[in-house]
Amino acid sequence: MNTRAFVFDMDGTMVDSMPAHARSWEEFGRRHALGIPVDEILRRTTGRNGVECIRELMGEDIPEDQALALIGEKEAIYRGIFAHEFREVAGFGAFVRAARERALRLAVATAGDRQNLAFVLQHLKLGLPPDAVVRGDEGLPGKPQPDIFLAAAAKLQVPAAECIVFEDAPFGIEAARRAGMRAVAICSTHSAQELAGPHVIAQARDYEELMKKNFLESLHA
Repeated sequence: MNTRAFVFDMDGTMVDSMPAHARSWEEFGRRHALGIPVDEILRRTTGRNGVECIRELMGEDIPEDQALALIGEKEAIYRGIFAHEFREVAGFGAFVRAARERALRLAVATAGDRQNLAFVLQHLKLGLPPDAVVRGDEGLPGKPQPDIFLAAAAKLQVPAAECIVFEDAPFGIEAARRAGMRAVAICSTHSAQELAGPHVIAQARDYEELMKKNFLESLHA
């Protein structure tokens, strides 16, 4: 099958940020007396956009402006934590450079907001910006709905079937399936079993492992 583009989730896929997100949710939970264990918070929110996260945890009737303010507070805590321990998922930068050398188009499709995306791209220092970006604060439903991935393909002007999604979370893997895209499971935060599916063409702990498997070469074999 022809491959023309890669579509990357951000948190846990491009950057090893999930521990910082967990700690920020813990702090946010203390401030607002959520009383929900952090592992349950992550299970219920990872892949969802910010308003969806707040309504999932604090009530579906929360007005949008209040939900935006609350998720803004939580994400500011996250950036304050991760700025001091920022790290990519191992090998991501080298993998992106190798993909560009093969003339593949690259998109970021994240449930994260404008501030988090800008923060990550600034710290990654990839050189060239992504060819397209889609964020969770652009009015699209979060994962497992496929809208974010389909919007990325549309911006790239590449058919969904010719895109490969890179994801670290079950909601994201399911969203790729619903979008009609193949997927690569980056097992940085979930097991390979949790990220399985008939459309998953590869699984790896990180991009260093993926490159050792000659993944890019196999696409054009």
